[in-house]
Parts: sequence; C-alpha cells; structure tokens
Amino acid sequence: MLQLPLVVTARLDLVLVLVTLLSLWTRLGGLGYPGAVVFDEVYYGQFLSLYMKRTFFIDDSGPPLGHALLALGAYLGGFDGNFVWNRIGAAYPCSLSVWSLRLLPALGGALCVPLGYLLVLELRCSHLSALGAALLLLLENSLIVQSRFMLLESLLIFFVLLAFFSYLRFLNAPGRCWSRYGWLLLSGVSCAAAVGACPFQGGLSRVTRGQPLQVAFGSQVTLRSSAPRPVPCWLHSHKANYPIRYENGRGSSHQQQVTCYGFKDVNNWWIIKDPARQELVVDSPPRPVRHGDIIQLVHGMTSRLLNSHDVAAPMSPHAQEVSGYIDFNVSMATQNLWRLEIYNREAESEEWKTIVSEVRLVHVNTSAVLKVLAGSDVTAVAEQSTSINLDITISHDASPAGQEQKEREAELHSPTHIDVDRKISFWSKFTELQWKMLTVKQEESEHKYSSAPLEWIAMETNIAYWLHPSSNAQIHLIGNPVSWGVANLSLLAYQLLAALYLLRRRRGFRDLPDGAWQRFASVGLLCGGGWAVNFLPFLLMERTLFLYHYLPALCYLHLLSPALLEHIHTHLLSSRTSRHVLGVCTAAVLLSVFLSYWTFCPLTYGNPELTANQLQALKWRDSWDILYRRR
Repeated sequence: MLQLPLVVTARLDLVLVLVTLLSLWTRLGGLGYPGAVVFDEVYYGQFLSLYMKRTFFIDDSGPPLGHALLALGAYLGGFDGNFVWNRIGAAYPCSLSVWSLRLLPALGGALCVPLGYLLVLELRCSHLSALGAALLLLLENSLIVQSRFMLLESLLIFFVLLAFFSYLRFLNAPGRCWSRYGWLLLSGVSCAAAVGACPFQGGLSRVTRGQPLQVAFGSQVTLRSSAPRPVPCWLHSHKANYPIRYENGRGSSHQQQVTCYGFKDVNNWWIIKDPARQELVVDSPPRPVRHGDIIQLVHGMTSRLLNSHDVAAPMSPHAQEVSGYIDFNVSMATQNLWRLEIYNREAESEEWKTIVSEVRLVHVNTSAVLKVLAGSDVTAVAEQSTSINLDITISHDASPAGQEQKEREAELHSPTHIDVDRKISFWSKFTELQWKMLTVKQEESEHKYSSAPLEWIAMETNIAYWLHPSSNAQIHLIGNPVSWGVANLSLLAYQLLAALYLLRRRRGFRDLPDGAWQRFASVGLLCGGGWAVNFLPFLLMERTLFLYHYLPALCYLHLLSPALLEHIHTHLLSSRTSRHVLGVCTAAVLLSVFLSYWTFCPLTYGNPELTANQLQALKWRDSWDILYRRR
C-alpha cells in the first residue's frame, strides 16, 4: 500500500552549483557583444548560411557535427542564412540574433568547469582539489574567449571531458550495478560526438547522380578558384561596369565587372560556348570539351562574354583587366577566346571532367592566364597560375540565346533542383562522405597569427580576434599567464616525481601504499596522457596552426595541478608547518590567478576600452601583438 506523506531526500553539492553558476555568468554574460563578426566566425558563418538555405556542400575542414550544432543555434534564433560573411568586423544586422549564434559554444564552454570539478572527484581526489581545478578552468581567459564566440573548440573540449568523466564513473561504479553501463554508453556517445563523424544532407552522390561526368559545349557551369583562400571563390559577374576613372586617376575599359565571389549565387553561372557556333545548347550527343580546345565563356545572367585586354586591372594594375565584353563602338575589339588547359590530365586529348579536372584558362590574344589577385580581383597575368577548378556542374542544357530574361533567371536561380528518382542507401552516402573528407585537398597558407606548437607552451603568441573600428576596444585570445605557468610547472613536476618513484620502485623502495600509487598513476595517465595526446600530434602536422589548438591539452594540465598538489600535501609533507606553508603558497597562487584573470578581462570581453598606455602595459611578452590607436 502507498503510504503518505511521500518524502524525497536529495544531496546537493553547493560548491558544484556555485562554480556552475559562475561559469555560466563568465561565458554567457553579454554574449551578444560585440555585434560584429569575430575572427573565425567569418569562416564558420559560411557553413551556417548553407545549412539555413538547405544548400548541399562538402565540408573539407572535418566532420560536420560541430557545424551542425552551430547551425542549430542559428536555427533557434531564426537566422535565415542571408548574411554576407565576407570580413572580420562586419556588423551583424539588428534582425540577427547574435546571442543565439554563440549560445551552444558558450554553453559547452560553461559546462566544462563543473565537468572538471566532477572529473577530479572521480580520480579519487578531495573536494578541495576539485574546487581548485574548477577555479583554474573558470579563470582561464583563453577558454572564456574561445567559448563566447561561434567557434568549435569549446564544444570539442566539453565532449572530450564528458567522455572521460563518464568512463571513470563506469569504472568506479559497483560491479553488480547495471546502471554503470549507462555511463559506458554515454562515454561512447561523447567520444562519437567529439569525433563528429556523422553523415548529413545526402552526400555528393545525391546531387551528381545522373548528371554528366564531362563538360560539353553548351554546359552551364560554375568555376571555383583553387588558390589558397579562407573560403571558396567562384568566377562571378553582374550588371555593373568598371568606373570610367578610378579614384587615383587611372582609366578603365568601363566594361562589365568580373570578380571572384565567395558565395553561391545566380551570377556565378557561365555557359561554355563553341566560338565557331552561335548556339548555346548542348548537342545530341554532347560534344565534350577537351584539353587544348578554344572556348568562350558566356555569363548566364547578362549574356556577356568573358574578355581580357591590355587594360590595367582595378586592384592589380600590373595585370590585365578581365571583363564582360560590351560593344561601346569605340574601336575596342573583342578578345574573348580562351584556351583550356587540363594540367592533371592523363592524355593529350583528355576530356574536361566535372569536379575532378584541374584546369586553367589561357587568354588566346595575350597568352595571359586567368588568376585571382588582391582578394577578389580577377585578372589575366602572363605567368604560371593556380588553377580554377570546376565546381559541381548541375545543368548541362543551356538556355537559347533568345529566351526571355525572366525565364533564364528562373532557370539559373535553381540550378541544383533536379529530381533524382534513384534511392541512395545510408551506407552509400556515409561511405562517400567519409572518403570525400579524407581525400579533399587541404589548402596550405600562411596566416599572420599562425604559430608553431612549441610556442604554445610558453604562450609566446596570441591572436587578435576583434578590434573596434574607431576605438581601442579589442578582444584577444590570450591565456591567463599565471595559470598557464602553473600548468607547465605541474607537468614538469609530475614527470620528475613519477620518474623518481619509478626509479625507486625499480630498486625495491615502496614510497607509496598501493592505493596511493594507483591514484597517482591514474592522474598521470588521464591528465598527462590527455595533454600528450592532444598536443604531441601537432608537432608532426604540416598545416597552419593557431594557439587555440592547444586549449584541449591545456585543460588536462589544469586538472593535473590540484591533484598533484594534494598528492604532495598528503604523501610528501609530514610536518604541520610545511603543510601550512604549502596552503599559504597555494592561496597566494590562486589569488594571483584571479588578479591575472581580472587584469586581462578587457582583452577577454572587449570591455572596457583601454588607453594606448594601458594596452602597452598588458604586453607582457614582446612577441604578443597588442593593437592600439594613439590619440
């Protein structure tokens, strides 16, 4: 029989609640500031817009789960994808919920603090040590900065810590408790989330299945530059002409502008035309375009032919201007013939294949090569050039030249909407997407704020994330110098102490009871091993690296520091005086960590604005790049 009253008894860790609330406050407070694009938000925003517009794309930066989570935050905030992510510092419109874009990374970063607290407890350390780990994570400026923007590292750290915590709960649970397998399952799910290898949106085969593998005369195509750039860039034109004269007095052809545009757009579509024929339709059977063929490129929306001539380019005056030809009847002859060269060909009569062919376009009249210079300046230069790769070719049946403009625009606005009747299995999509991510080309490029892994240990570098357009307010990825130093010291001390213990155990001296030795070894395996796994592989990588790549490894050192301190207090110091001295030193270090955090808060949150002298005083290392305006 049910007996009344019903009583529920719960145990609540008030320290855990407190550090959780503080973490939420430091990560989520004022999340909408600054209301402008910050550093890599300009990169991740490209994917958000594609997700919101339901546009298929291949993410060549890694598995898609992280970007999908960012897109979830954008979806919850009602973002429709209509924002041009073209530069750092671009102001977000008032209609866009900046807070929602940054919410999930901030929430993941905030939950890392209580996770660190619980993880240290699972290592059989005291609540005081767990509190110390939580405070180090809480007051780490670099973790705060990385959490407060639309970036992925905080989510990665959260899933990794959750995986380790869940696995430790599984190991520490009683052997006969079936609920322990729930923790094992959560650990596996967290590992999978950290890896992020989940297939989305149907795969490339969903789009290209049933489409032609070769480019033919009459094909409608988009052309993408393969030059090293932060984002893809497509050959683009629109109804605007170059000015008759630029601000510096130089003249131009006043013909239609041709640029390189970083977004999918209707004005990116071109038609491959045979110079000997007027028709813009694909023959039956199609006539493929081959290496060495002379072609013309007709802009789909304006019908202008891609042209070049001996006129200086707008932003690169040493190179030739590229334009859409307009006959102004001023004795400027058309020069719109281009020779196709496929330099990854296997035969001299190689056909131009969609996606896989690496091509360049050589101007017939001047032998100059189509190239992208000065950001988006499309030019023709008389030198070896990077290629222009053909992006996904969807429609191969070009519109007749006399078709009404509205009908042509409607067709070109929806080039990817082709009905595909054939079903593609989950495993086909999964296998193809994984292979595409493994084999996609990674562009190598230098960056002003790139750094070497050995520079991270001593924090010899920083990253300027955002600078106010008119004041000295700015945000930098700079760690807490004191806690960073404590982390390095802890790693060194643990290695020396472990080497000493192992040497003495080798000679038969048992300095620690078996239980204490197992706890010491477990701390080293998790924290020291976690640091090594997340740091050492970067030493072998030949790619552009940044300071934020060190943050997952740094978190493990912040867990190691208080655990090592407790071990020293318990097993190496025997007198009450020495333990009191250690306690005083620990309190002094924690105070220094807080003061260091507070000192760098203006660079962490971008507020308040500092004077040039105050900013100069924060340049604790000569290698740091602190920006300021003198007034």
